[in-house]
Amino acid sequence: MSEEVRTVPINPVADPAPLGLAAFALTTFLLSAANANWMTSATGNAWLGYALAYGGGIQLLAGMWEFRNRNVFGATAFSTYGGFWIGLFLWVQFVAPGAKSASAADHDLGWILLAFAIFNTYMLLMSLALNTAVFTVFLTLEVTEIVLFIGNFAGNTTVVHIGGVIGVITAAAAWYTSAAGVSNGIPGNRIKLPVGPPLLAPRV
Repeated sequence: MSEEVRTVPINPVADPAPLGLAAFALTTFLLSAANANWMTSATGNAWLGYALAYGGGIQLLAGMWEFRNRNVFGATAFSTYGGFWIGLFLWVQFVAPGAKSASAADHDLGWILLAFAIFNTYMLLMSLALNTAVFTVFLTLEVTEIVLFIGNFAGNTTVVHIGGVIGVITAAAAWYTSAAGVSNGIPGNRIKLPVGPPLLAPRV
């Protein structure tokens, strides 16, 4: 006698993408402002704690909730960049202080950013199937990572400063996309922020 298999429906959780984008945006903004050399009257390390707690921890949680929602793109993106920020925090705290020279530390960062630029390249291509706002986040992030890894490999602070400015633009794009997700996710909300259509039409 065969046993009856009962399927239990799993209800999705609230969309975690606006939270993940907000965490990414804020931490990116703080680090990029430091890279752009705008924090001349500050320590320049305001981003560090938030890399662990917000950009890292909260974004990683958003990625786990995206797994719960069966959103493979969101789960991969948020979990990976949550890991990026946690890893960067650990590198700054425990690896960079032991670097033999500033040049060696710069090259470490260059390799880290190159690796994430490779990851970001295929995520950028996949974001074509989502919407214009998400694509803009990944496009500006791609340029940021490329400029920063070039600047760090070359030991060129001017190029790093340019990468910082582009990073601030990336943060603004992520904040906007987060705000759009919040506004569009509130039932009956009169404030609706457009995100634009997919740039790659879905297969019929």
